[in-house]
Amino acid sequence: MTVTASDTSRVARALSRPVTLNGLTVPNRIVMAPMTRMYSPGGVPGDNVRAYYSRRAAGGVGLIVTEGTYVGHDSAGQSDEVPRFHGDEQLAAWAKVAEAVHAEGGAIVPQLWHIGMVRKHGEPPCAEAPAVGPSGIRVDGTKGTGNAMTQRDMDDVIGAFAEAAAAAERIGFDGVELHGAHGYLLDQFLWTRTNRRTDAYGGDSVARTRFVAEVVEAVRAVVSPGFPVIFRYSQWKQDAYDARLADTAQELEAILAPLAAAGVDAFHASTRRYWLPEFEGSDLNLAGWTKKLTGKPTITVGSVGLDGDFLDAFAGAGAELGSLDNLIDRLEREEFDLVAVGRALLQDPEWASKVLAGRIGELTPYDAAAMRTLN
Repeated sequence: MTVTASDTSRVARALSRPVTLNGLTVPNRIVMAPMTRMYSPGGVPGDNVRAYYSRRAAGGVGLIVTEGTYVGHDSAGQSDEVPRFHGDEQLAAWAKVAEAVHAEGGAIVPQLWHIGMVRKHGEPPCAEAPAVGPSGIRVDGTKGTGNAMTQRDMDDVIGAFAEAAAAAERIGFDGVELHGAHGYLLDQFLWTRTNRRTDAYGGDSVARTRFVAEVVEAVRAVVSPGFPVIFRYSQWKQDAYDARLADTAQELEAILAPLAAAGVDAFHASTRRYWLPEFEGSDLNLAGWTKKLTGKPTITVGSVGLDGDFLDAFAGAGAELGSLDNLIDRLEREEFDLVAVGRALLQDPEWASKVLAGRIGELTPYDAAAMRTLN
């Protein structure tokens, strides 16, 4: 990546400004994107996980969003190596993570997660729990072995999200992010392919938001008024990269408005390439449209600082450095408010401090080996 001295100063200036999300002031515009790492046996984040996050805070990241953490519902997950956000041992370990991040001057929120119909029967941590979803339909449109959720199921899941959010505030986190992206449970309610309900939780775009809005409302009710609630969503799904919740800005507004009204303070708009326009006739990306439609702060994400799609990383591909010019152009015109960085922060825990200090020449290309360690 070729960047002139004046460019590095501009990049640093744009990213170093503080920003407020409800009652939380983030010291700069750089967010660590949530990335599943699977280094928490028994769902307990250990000293290695604590050090992993504290290194990024020490390296200048303003806000850390943790990897996805399972809420306390039997069907929430499918790995005993993914951390949980329930249970005395798990929460005590997470409290140490938050403390370590704060000691380095950073802010941190857990990403609260239920995978829904992605779950495979027989997988830990609750092997006998069935996959559940709005209609018992997987992202690929098949029924599989899952169950359509009953009202009791929905109430239990809503309660699990609320309990996790209350725990996050109690043990010292700075907010929460609800994972409503990539074809997982909350997203399954929002998407027509996976939500074919004929009751009040299915139908048009607004009806499909009802369950998610109730999750947000329940979370909002158990945390302090100034405690930020972030909602992450996407158009694309795992193995359905051309999927879309909304084909027009009007359709997107119908989905986002009820969630903002329910208590979402900021939206994290997940895209694979942040620079792509979301709808015809405008250069705005998904985060830009989200901010325009809701008036809420937004986080953009998707191959920031790198050339090459992040999904290739899971196949063992690296990525060369990419220009930050387009990103900074958009940030300066306030298209979005924060920038989430993933693979680049796996490669280099000091990525943020280097960029903020104008030391862009010290950045290194992404090596897929970083995915296989907890550096």
